[in-house]
Amino acid sequence: MDILVLGATGRVGSKIAELALKDGHYVTVLVRNLGKLQMHDENLTVIEGNVLNKEDIQYAIKNKDAVISALSTDKTTTLSESVPLIIGEMKKEKIKRIITVGTAGILQSRTEPDVLRYQSSESKRKLTFAAEEHHKVYELLQASDLDWTIVCPTYLPDGEYTGKYRVERDFLPEDGASISVPDTAEFTYNQINDTQYIKSRTGIAY
Repeated sequence: MDILVLGATGRVGSKIAELALKDGHYVTVLVRNLGKLQMHDENLTVIEGNVLNKEDIQYAIKNKDAVISALSTDKTTTLSESVPLIIGEMKKEKIKRIITVGTAGILQSRTEPDVLRYQSSESKRKLTFAAEEHHKVYELLQASDLDWTIVCPTYLPDGEYTGKYRVERDFLPEDGASISVPDTAEFTYNQINDTQYIKSRTGIAY
């Protein structure tokens, strides 16, 4: 499979790219800063560019089978501004599958089921900017005809790989308090071969 990984210099994105390469897939990464990329592989194609540049997205996405985005909000609107470009180019290339890493804040609240967690008393976070950005991405993907999955981890320490975690469609697993970066990356990567959570958000936690 030929996969475009966005956010490959980040904590989760780098591990997703490593897992795909380990399995023998062809991986293309689009990065702003080549110096931040710490991986080398004969199946890895590195493109220096910006997700906010339509031409860069167009070039990186050509002939891909799937897109995995682990782009973070990084206290900017890069996430919500780049996703419309990604969706548009995927449609042109007739690519259907996209998996993104979101946040548990955009899952449904258990205490107030009509709103999302970040909009309810269930969320302990005072700042909602990141969740609002991920909410915009959720709405954009919902409105598209793509086969999307949003993986929504809760508190995300680097942690260790365990391979043992709970997942739940649209909700955070009950009393889930954390999930490590390696376990989040594994579950996200595995969605390229899994149709169970297409067109849904998936909460992940221990």
